[in-house]
Amino acid sequence: MADNNTINVVIDGKQVSTAVGSTILDAAKSIGIDIPTMCYMKLHNTEYKCQPASCRVCVVEVEGRRNLCPACATPVMEGMVINTSSMRVLHARKMVIELMISDHPNDCLTCSKSGKCELQDLARKAGVVDIPLSGKAQSEYEVQISKAIVRDMSKCIMCRRCEKMCSDIQSVHALSGVDRGFEAVVGTAFGESLDNTVCVGCGQCVAVCPVGALMEKDDTDKVIKALADPAMTVVVQTAPATRVAIGEEFGMEPGTDATGKMVTALKNLGADYVFDTDFAADLTIMEEGAELIDRLTKFLNGEKAALPLLTSCCPGWVNFYESNYPDMLDLPSSAKSPQGMFGAVAKNYFAEELQIDRKKMFVVSVMPCTAKKIEADREELKEDGNPDVDVVLTTRELARLIKMANIDFSNLPDSDYDSPLGESTGAAVIFGVTGGVLEAALRTVYEELEKKTLSNVEFETVRGFDGLKVATVTIAGQDINVAVAHGLSNARKVMEEIKSGNPRNLHAVEVMACPGGCIGGGGQPYHHGDGEILKARTNATYHIDEAKTIRKSHENPAIKALYVKYYKEPGSEIAHHQLHTHYTYREKY
Repeated sequence: MADNNTINVVIDGKQVSTAVGSTILDAAKSIGIDIPTMCYMKLHNTEYKCQPASCRVCVVEVEGRRNLCPACATPVMEGMVINTSSMRVLHARKMVIELMISDHPNDCLTCSKSGKCELQDLARKAGVVDIPLSGKAQSEYEVQISKAIVRDMSKCIMCRRCEKMCSDIQSVHALSGVDRGFEAVVGTAFGESLDNTVCVGCGQCVAVCPVGALMEKDDTDKVIKALADPAMTVVVQTAPATRVAIGEEFGMEPGTDATGKMVTALKNLGADYVFDTDFAADLTIMEEGAELIDRLTKFLNGEKAALPLLTSCCPGWVNFYESNYPDMLDLPSSAKSPQGMFGAVAKNYFAEELQIDRKKMFVVSVMPCTAKKIEADREELKEDGNPDVDVVLTTRELARLIKMANIDFSNLPDSDYDSPLGESTGAAVIFGVTGGVLEAALRTVYEELEKKTLSNVEFETVRGFDGLKVATVTIAGQDINVAVAHGLSNARKVMEEIKSGNPRNLHAVEVMACPGGCIGGGGQPYHHGDGEILKARTNATYHIDEAKTIRKSHENPAIKALYVKYYKEPGSEIAHHQLHTHYTYREKY
């Protein structure tokens, strides 16, 4: 008998008790029955759920019902008897997949998504070996290449996952369904390139696309060319979140710390120097922390101060506020992101140390993020037209490059980063997770203001997968109100609140565009809707922090030495010139 909270059904001959409100898909998953899906995706631990029930791949047979039902959108009812793999179901499912493929390019051999394509996998499982459909009805679209993302809408299957992510989780609304029939596609306003729309380049549309309709812009050829040039000194930096994800591309468990193998692989590829973006994250805390302390001090002294300070590490977030909040551009920290700071340090300080022209140094960033490609192209991050960062590769692109070079990644020995830009603290690595930038800043700001050692460096109140977290931290007798948001729809809520008068009296706000922070970045290995992968990456990041001997940015000896030798002190004239930036209203439609 069912109680008020559970419903009893039978699925493929198995009795199941499931919660009221569950779908057939939910109930089947609870007992390990796999029903294939295409348009459906639910990313656990986040607010993302796409459930249009439009593809009909997940149809099942319910006794007493004439039509097949989409499992993803059909709620269970007491006494239901469901068959997920009857011959009728298998025939219908196969026909749906054949129809999708009939309107899909047959270029799997050259498609970047090959091997990771969900349509490809479905076709294999459904036994599709040919397409018994004739006639020319295939839609064709021009491939659009933006600075970060490639759109090939000839491959779009109208699952609407990208649209759901862009509109609901990011509140950007750059993508929407247009046209009808074979011409139906998810497109931009007036068919414009993403660079000319409100798109922020976060790449979350790419992360959830089941096929090759949306991909990161591949820049591996530029890196190969630089590595092959004996006159070029190639310097590589790797971001915090890449180390706990790249192993997935080589069959390792999600959350495996592959730092040492990644460094070895890059050296085997021919990089002259392999450094850690974590070094620059520590440097970011020194500059951004000093800026926060300065603003708080002014505020507490009754002077005018731009509060709350908004973090500026996430380029998707920067693109978002530059186009949405032009009247609030005084709030973001002027500190460059760790990628931007590293590029400036490499092409100025390190190039001088090597006694080479900065134009003879080629800086490659390995990032979890597609928006970093846009950031590297900003005029503010160039000197006389020469960029501080020459090329950005996503984690997926680096994995492809390693495979291209026939490197056995899983069996590589571990190597250390090069000095002096390879030393970092635990505070730096947590930049890769939501709340990490703010926590790292609090570790330093606390000791600077309290003038004593912080014994417990873990600020649990800013951790976790809640889309918006608000906390109060008492430092030097003052209550410091902070907020952490991941997903731009949550950032929009905070910004609108600040715009309406900042009723919570927030002093600092961290925003990451991607769910979970950089560990869920648009350039990371595909999660295919498995939220446990994001959780594993997050846990691994905190474990790396815990294992570090030094866990506060201001205690990094390499950072101290850099200030003594080159930058003098946080906020100095040279530091401000090289390590800080400014923001501009960028009108988008």
